[in-house]
Amino acid sequence: MAASNPISSEERERLVGIALRIVEERGGQALTMNELAARAGLSAAHLGRHFESKDTLLEAIAEHWFRPKVAIMDDVMASDLPARRKMYEFFARRFVRLRDAYLADPAAFQMYIEIGQEHFELVRSYVDLGDHYLGEIIGEAMGEGYFAGLGVDEAISLVNQMCTLYVNMGAMVYVIDRLSEDKLARIIDAVFDGLSAQDRGAKSLSGLRAA
Repeated sequence: MAASNPISSEERERLVGIALRIVEERGGQALTMNELAARAGLSAAHLGRHFESKDTLLEAIAEHWFRPKVAIMDDVMASDLPARRKMYEFFARRFVRLRDAYLADPAAFQMYIEIGQEHFELVRSYVDLGDHYLGEIIGEAMGEGYFAGLGVDEAISLVNQMCTLYVNMGAMVYVIDRLSEDKLARIIDAVFDGLSAQDRGAKSLSGLRAA
């Protein structure tokens, strides 16, 4: 049997890089297969060997964008840190990288937000992976005695609601000048010191009451 002719991963990465430059220079609407082929000096047929459609190109762009964030999560999960420190690192390391990307080029950052919002199905798996890893950290924390009475899924939801500004690109841009690693550390401490199923009096027994 004749050996197949593998597609060069280096060439695929080169094409993704060109696609990213098109997006950053002219916006997501300017990214077409014809434009990419022209910028890369390829025929449409040759480009099609690497990306069957614009959707497969966008999948490759999403993988490229999330690759360092996934590496951060993998590194944190492989550490032997206690759960409190692990949760802080889990959010803080990604926050610092996202903040640096925003400060380096706010316009490009906004374009990637718009692409992600328009093609959320392409990024959903990365969101789900983040929740999976967060669930593992929460499980470790429960083993250390935290989050008494809560289920893992409920704890994931609650922690995300408190920390999402630090990793949600679309939300963080509105308050990025007010976010910091120190504030995040205080939030994580509050999560670990106070989050449980115990009712401490905040919830009314008879509905909301006007001030």
